[in-house]
Amino acid sequence: MKLLNTYTLEIKKSKFIGYLYEVKSKEEVKIILEELKKEHKKARHIPYAFVLESTAGKSDDKEPSGTAGSPIYTILERLKEKNRAIFVVRYFGGTKLGAGGLLRAYAKCAQEVLNLEGKSAEKTC
Repeated sequence: MKLLNTYTLEIKKSKFIGYLYEVKSKEEVKIILEELKKEHKKARHIPYAFVLESTAGKSDDKEPSGTAGSPIYTILERLKEKNRAIFVVRYFGGTKLGAGGLLRAYAKCAQEVLNLEGKSAEKTC
C-alpha cells in the first residue's frame, strides 16, 4: 500500500481530506482505514471506496446512505481505476450540508485527489 496523493476541500467549515492509495488487497484497505482512524481521532466520518482487480467495495461510514461511498466509488469506476482506494476524512464544521451537498463534496474530493495523481503532493481548495 502506497499513499499516492492527498487533497483538502473545505465547505461551510466542514473539512474533507481525501487520500488516494495504491492497494493490492482488502486487508490493505482495512489497515489503511485503521491507521486513518488513529490519525484523525476527532473526524466525524471516514467513508471510502476501493477497486481491485477482482473485487470492489465502499462504505458511507454512517453518512446518509449513498452520499459518501457511492460517489467515491463512481469516480473510481468511471475512470477505470484499478488497485486504488480513496478515503475521505470528514471533520464536521457545524453546518449540515444535506444529502446533495454531501454527495457533491465527496465526489469533488475524490475527483480532485485522482486529478492530482502524479502532480503536487497536496492541494488545498
